[in-house]
Amino acid sequence: MLIDCDACVMKGPGCQDCVVTVVLGFSEERSGSLRIDDDEKAALDALADSGLVPPLRLVHAVSSVEPDIAAESPAGEDETAVGSG
Repeated sequence: MLIDCDACVMKGPGCQDCVVTVVLGFSEERSGSLRIDDDEKAALDALADSGLVPPLRLVHAVSSVEPDIAAESPAGEDETAVGSG
C-alpha cells in the first residue's frame, strides 16, 4: 500500500490524529510517501482497532466517479434506447 501524504485531502487537520504522524513519525510539514506491505497494514489496523493508536486517515481526492450502470436498473427493465428511431 502506498501512503502518499501529499495526495491526502486530510493533510493538515487530519494529521494530528493519523497513525502516520503518531507511530511512523511523519509531521504535517513533511511531505512525501511511504510504502507498507500487507502485514504492516494489518498490524497498524489491529493496533488502531484496539484503540492503541489512531487509524490511518488517508483520503484520496476523487477526480470523477464512474456510475455503475449495471446497478442502476435490473437487466432489461426500464431500458431506453437513445437516438433510435
